[in-house]
Amino acid sequence: MAVHIGEVRQNTPAAIDIKGLSKEYTTARGTVKAMAPMDLPIKAGEFICVVGTSGCGKSTLLRLVAGFEKATTGSIAVDTEEVLGPSPSRGVVFQDYGLFPWLTVRENVAWGPKQAHLKTSLVKERCDKYISAVGLELFADRYPHELSGGMQQRVSIARVLANEPSVMLMDEPFGALDALTRRGMQEQLSRLHRDIKTTVIFITHSIEEAVLLADRVVVMTGGAAKNVPGHIREIVTIDLPENRDVNSEHFNDLERSISRLVNTEEDDSSHGVDADAFAEVQTGETNAEDEHKPVAVPRV
Repeated sequence: MAVHIGEVRQNTPAAIDIKGLSKEYTTARGTVKAMAPMDLPIKAGEFICVVGTSGCGKSTLLRLVAGFEKATTGSIAVDTEEVLGPSPSRGVVFQDYGLFPWLTVRENVAWGPKQAHLKTSLVKERCDKYISAVGLELFADRYPHELSGGMQQRVSIARVLANEPSVMLMDEPFGALDALTRRGMQEQLSRLHRDIKTTVIFITHSIEEAVLLADRVVVMTGGAAKNVPGHIREIVTIDLPENRDVNSEHFNDLERSISRLVNTEEDDSSHGVDADAFAEVQTGETNAEDEHKPVAVPRV
């Protein structure tokens, strides 16, 4: 599917500097160290995938970068601007699409630019170009219930792109799709990234998907199941060409190497976690003060 959006790009990709970032939650059972302090510098235009077992802090990291939650310690800077809350410059794509069912594809994509009070002509221009970018020109006036899951996810991506963010945050966006649709979406996202070079943080449970898409893969581990706060175990550079062959020897070597990092135990267990208290955090049953509560994630 052709993509022709490089010429309409206005925002420039942003570098992200994460320093000493940690997250704790207060529950009825006490304080839970959900994520140990971490440093993660990300270059402008880089595609970062984050993998790890459930509960290791992948989505917590993404929510902190998005500004949906406040860090307990440390800082996040996008270029030189500290993250203090949500911003249109950091677009988020969710697994569940989050489309407005009463709006058409065009109206969903136009939502962000309209909220930014852009001129009508510019809103139309952005809608046309980003709907075309995801190959939905013929479906612009359809409603979400008239689209397949893969098409709805393309609308979600176009809606984020219409805000022309400098950073895209993607929380397992293809997790609910069937295998064939998922592969098509991976290929399309890879082409989009080559054209617009937006900085991307992409959360996934699929190691193959991470190797297929990423410049670097951040391997996280820990969590209540391992009695250790979530933390970065290793960062793997993916030294593969842009057009990647999942059957190549080097691709499979990288996939096996990352799989071992995800699935083998570490020696370090020096920062224990109260598993019962952590479970309260995972289910939302906490008595945290406002500054430590997981907040409702906006869907627009």
